[in-house]
Amino acid sequence: MFNTIKEWFSEGIPIKDWAESFTDWTKDTFSILFEPIKEHLGNFMEWFSEDILMEVPAAIFIIVIAILAFILSGKKLGLTAFSIVGLWIIYNQGLWEDLMSTVTLVLIASILSVVIGVPIGILMSKSKTAEAIFKPILDFMQTMPAFVYLIPAVAFFGIGLVPGVFASLIFATPPTVRFTNLGIRQVSKELTEASEAFGSTGAQKLFKVELPMAKTTIMAGINQTVMLALSMVVIASMIGAPGLGKQVLTALQRSDVGTGFVAGIGIVILAIIIDRFTQSMNKK
Repeated sequence: MFNTIKEWFSEGIPIKDWAESFTDWTKDTFSILFEPIKEHLGNFMEWFSEDILMEVPAAIFIIVIAILAFILSGKKLGLTAFSIVGLWIIYNQGLWEDLMSTVTLVLIASILSVVIGVPIGILMSKSKTAEAIFKPILDFMQTMPAFVYLIPAVAFFGIGLVPGVFASLIFATPPTVRFTNLGIRQVSKELTEASEAFGSTGAQKLFKVELPMAKTTIMAGINQTVMLALSMVVIASMIGAPGLGKQVLTALQRSDVGTGFVAGIGIVILAIIIDRFTQSMNKK
């Protein structure tokens, strides 16, 4: 034991070897889980992007988004006009297919982040032990540089849309978890005590009192999750994820300022539309 520690001090702790061994072990042990996820999720995303979104005529898609913008914005024309003009510009520049791929990546990553994040946030709000366990994990997930998430994503899922979703999932989930935990903890104790006095069960108290009262805070976390997932599209393109991010990366590699600018504008337009939609959904 002493000799081993002495070797570490003289030669360096073999952290790299440990990481590689752990990754190999995880990949071999859970390959029965990773392979189906890679295959089925990849097939579903390709089907959703190519057979659903891309089959919808661009004009119909833009009209539907405009109608949603008009309804969600409270029948104001600002967001509606921006959605029509912005999406038309993306179509006009020949980036419609890339837009659909980006929408698929962001949508799937956001849905998975919410599905995973909200229950964990509820668990943290109900248990101090769970909060003590998950809090450092969330801190680690948020402080780790986004590029580092590409390493396990490639190791477990190869290249393509699936590892892009995996990396986005890790990067984007913490806000939903934290805001759900915060929102439920901020619910007035008088309300929860009143619900208990009327004989509410734990599930009734959660779904009829705590979650409705915490909706504004939870939706703010979901908004941040969606925007973080969108911010990963360029980074995810480094491991083969298609979309507007891939256009930006290709332009960067070729020093093609024009193409990179146009693709970047497309990402900005999509980000503004998504941000306004999620904020509109958070109104009382």
